[in-house]
Amino acid sequence: MHTQLLERLAALFHEDGELEPIPGVHVYRMTTPAQKIFGVFEPSLCVIAQGSKEVRLGDERYRYDPDHYLLASVNVPVASQVLEVPYLSFRLSLDAALVSEVMLEAQAEPVAEVRGLNVSPLEPELLDACERLLRLVGQPDEIRVLAPLIKREIVFRLLRGEQGARLRHIAIVGGHSHRIARAMEQLRTHLDQPLRLEEMAHELGMSLSAFHLHFKAVTSLSPLQFLKQLRLQEARRLMLGENLDAASAGFKVGYLDASHFSRDYKRMFGEPPARDVGRLREAVGA
Repeated sequence: MHTQLLERLAALFHEDGELEPIPGVHVYRMTTPAQKIFGVFEPSLCVIAQGSKEVRLGDERYRYDPDHYLLASVNVPVASQVLEVPYLSFRLSLDAALVSEVMLEAQAEPVAEVRGLNVSPLEPELLDACERLLRLVGQPDEIRVLAPLIKREIVFRLLRGEQGARLRHIAIVGGHSHRIARAMEQLRTHLDQPLRLEEMAHELGMSLSAFHLHFKAVTSLSPLQFLKQLRLQEARRLMLGENLDAASAGFKVGYLDASHFSRDYKRMFGEPPARDVGRLREAVGA
């Protein structure tokens, strides 16, 4: 079933890594086991041609393989790990404007609320569309003309599939999900600010209890857990990419107490900040 997708992905690589052969299309290869990766999942479709992977969102785990696809409808902080190698996969970023256009053409109704991440069986028609998109690699004229059409088809098939409600989440313009998306964006862009839940709920026109309930329904996390994961991931990036020490990185993302930052960091990443960053630098030969 996946022979063509596997062959097309394998032909793109000479070594392990990530490529973007078509705008918005990311492909990955891994042949050796890797540790857990922390990051923010953007709205996207993920299909595996070989191997398997697990994505953890809060306390929930989502495992997928060549027979299943993963669909994310909101930006959420996750921990992911490839479970089986060799691993080859395809990820298509999903643009809200495109999803909205296809929704209107398909007369698909928006939904009030749905979890922002899930896994479903991969339908042959969806797999075929992904394969046809990859056939365009290396042909600039065909990418320019045909890639947008195939992306529309992929969105259409997702809308008609098991996760249609989740895809409509991306383009939703009303209801609780839209307000929760606003709250998530506010938390992402104000990492260093104190968490004022009552004020945020009031601005969204929700009670504090309703805000908590709907936030967790979409993200699997409480607002505090969501903010904490974003802060810790950004602090790790600052230490690795900008050579900040732990105290400075923690302060920059809103931690006023260095020991509190260190405890939270170790709880999330398994090691204290200095040891974790040192290990990561050794792994990449920095």
